[in-house]
Amino acid sequence: MTRSAHLPHTVEARALDAYLVVCAQGGSRTAFEELARRWRRRLVAHAWRLTGDMEAAHDAAQAGWVEIARGIARLRDEEAFAAWAYRIVSRQCAKLIRGRQRDRSLAGALALEEETRPDDATAGECEPRLRRAIRDLPPVQRAAVGLFYFDDLSVAEIAVALSVPAGTVKTRLMHARRALRAVLDGDFDANR
Repeated sequence: MTRSAHLPHTVEARALDAYLVVCAQGGSRTAFEELARRWRRRLVAHAWRLTGDMEAAHDAAQAGWVEIARGIARLRDEEAFAAWAYRIVSRQCAKLIRGRQRDRSLAGALALEEETRPDDATAGECEPRLRRAIRDLPPVQRAAVGLFYFDDLSVAEIAVALSVPAGTVKTRLMHARRALRAVLDGDFDANR
């Protein structure tokens, strides 16, 4: 799984996103709607990687879009939209998970919903065994892998998106790669 094998966010796409952000900041509803159309699936996929629950992912992403709409005018660097949006959705996921923990239903809900997964937006053209291995990673590692490989964010951008130091992102990626390599090499114990 090389980073260059899947680059959904090209230089041109980033430039278009920056343009749409500037237009949305200027009050263009059409630009904001286009930005939402372009980013909706990626933000839902990110939320799914954090929650493991597709319904919760949609809820967190929707709440994230409300916050994005309210705060886009205050975004100082239009080039930072991706990291900023992922960070907002990450916070929404954390809120949702904390709420579930208070209700003492998180463990049961995650176990039940673990079998669900998003469209191929998250897994791309990966083999089923790799998809299962990514799905089985701890949420923090799954989020780092998804943002790095599927959404083409840099380590620094992921650090902003997840509100953790860059070193933590690197560590999560290292552990995730190690676990995925074990699965692909056949050394994975499915009953761990």
